[in-house]
Amino acid sequence: MAKVKQKTAWFCTSCGAESPKWTGRCPSCGDWNTMVEEKISAPAAVAMPAGRHKAVPRTVNDIVAVDEPRIHMPSEELNRVLGGGLVKGSIVLLGGEPGIGKSTLVLQNLLAIRNRRILYVSGEESASQLKLRADRIGRGSDNLFIVCETSLENIFSHIEATEPEIVVVDSIQTIATDTLDSSAGSVSQVRECAAALLKFAKESSVPVLLIGHINKEGSIAGPKVLEHIVDAVLQFEGDRQYMYRLLRAIKNRFGSTSELGIYEMCRRGLREVSNPSEMLMTHRTEDLSGVATGVTLEGIRPFLIEAQALVSTAAYGTPQRSVTGFDAKRMNMLLAVLEKRVGFKLGAKDVFLNIAGGLKVSDPALDLAVIAAILSSNVDMAIPSGWCMAGEVGLSGEIRPVVRIEQRISEAEKLGMTDIIIPQGNLKGFDTSRLSIRIHEVAKVADAFRELFG
Repeated sequence: MAKVKQKTAWFCTSCGAESPKWTGRCPSCGDWNTMVEEKISAPAAVAMPAGRHKAVPRTVNDIVAVDEPRIHMPSEELNRVLGGGLVKGSIVLLGGEPGIGKSTLVLQNLLAIRNRRILYVSGEESASQLKLRADRIGRGSDNLFIVCETSLENIFSHIEATEPEIVVVDSIQTIATDTLDSSAGSVSQVRECAAALLKFAKESSVPVLLIGHINKEGSIAGPKVLEHIVDAVLQFEGDRQYMYRLLRAIKNRFGSTSELGIYEMCRRGLREVSNPSEMLMTHRTEDLSGVATGVTLEGIRPFLIEAQALVSTAAYGTPQRSVTGFDAKRMNMLLAVLEKRVGFKLGAKDVFLNIAGGLKVSDPALDLAVIAAILSSNVDMAIPSGWCMAGEVGLSGEIRPVVRIEQRISEAEKLGMTDIIIPQGNLKGFDTSRLSIRIHEVAKVADAFRELFG
């Protein structure tokens, strides 16, 4: 008897697009060398129930809006990023680099919940490893059940037996279903397992939290359809050499994607940083040149941060340009503006720039602080204590207005700053009579230089 040939298809690991044959470039997303071959099985016929309820179209005015019931998590930073808490029946994907602290963040929150049954499904770590982490955090729980399982069918059996109110899967790339012949982590397995967990979450109103891997480009590993399936995608990031971790929402159907959570990695787990400005500011006993304080935004959250610069004569023929925490191309543009518009000759000098605390800042309002730090180091004059600034620098040397200037000024005043430099005309309709901080409006980089150094 002739053997039945197993059908195969090619899937893109980036976007999940299917192709009958191999192609060097994905026809859907355009990425190169992302097509992998996987076995496919014939889809089972889905029988429609005879008396199935049909949805009836309604107008927008007829629909009654109700607040989604949420589970308040112990971490206020996590609640802020989620939009107020974990929505019942939602499915949330948490991604991040290996060792950044994803499992620690999740386990630390679960151990602090006392009145809900929680099932933690681990496909990567053993129960003893999770116990060691819980001991390091310093917490125990009688409501948190841990099971080490990679079979989707067995996971649903454990859910039926445990009847949890929250389900955590660590990680989705290790789970596989018996209905597919491909291995765990493949495009089809990730897609089908995530879809099955989504169906369970919506039907049972039990929130599901998925932990996922990321690829070398820094995006969530697996097909792009995984991010479309889930309700929220959270990214946990930061440099492992530094203590700070940032939690961002890339996608959130129940809240804003502008919120940011900040944590500090300690010996006993992650500690919330409610006021990052105080931790990112250096408490100096003497004024030093090359240090400027900028007021930046992460999402809609303002905080003060230090830009540190060192300008010295180049010891070799080619000047060095070294940047940490800031866009190197943008710093080169700012150096060109200083040379062309202000008259400082920096072409033969080494320039080193560092954003304190190990954070990576992309807010253009930090331009003015970067330029001030570079000029301060170049002329070897310290910026007066208590001064901060916010402003974007244009190619013609003008200081351009920035968004949410009121929040920036309020944050600077709250932290005891005495003076702030802002773009001219940025304060339209803002009442400054109640403020104790002195506001200096400047139109060009040269004006800011005169305000700082006289």
